Amino acid sequence: MSKILVVEDDLGTASEIEAALVDHGCTVTQSADGRDGLVKAISGTFDAIVLDRMLPGTLDGLAMLSALRAASVQTPVLILSALSAVDERVRGLKAGGDDYLTKPFEALELTARLDVLMRRRTNTAQETVLKVGDLEINLLTHTASRAGTAIDLLPREYQLLEYLAR
Repeated sequence: MSKILVVEDDLGTASEIEAALVDHGCTVTQSADGRDGLVKAISGTFDAIVLDRMLPGTLDGLAMLSALRAASVQTPVLILSALSAVDERVRGLKAGGDDYLTKPFEALELTARLDVLMRRRTNTAQETVLKVGDLEINLLTHTASRAGTAIDLLPREYQLLEYLAR
């Protein structure tokens, strides 16, 4: 079961996306703004993110995406936007988006694009263990060990350790 983060400020659109993804067999976590979405994206382990381009507040979709990529979060991101001009789509992709879908959209296309993004991610050779000296950090299980001894970490501690190791 895939875990998807949906960052969308329009409640109607967010509900439609969630319904389509749940019908597709996904688990959905929602966020209505860029700040909350960024916190969830960095602290959680999602298989993909559906990100609205135009979010309210100081952190719009592109700013959130740039912050994600700066934090080395490589989760595939599908940008949703009413901005359909070629320049806007290119801006979204250059900001770190993996795909761009314009509104209005069909639920079947949304789920198909997410399937492709997640399939590409699992097919690429991803590093699964970071090693620094005798410290090993397992990126899949979010665990760490030193000289073979497990280290008990809180989620925030794990994130900090992974960041410092990178």
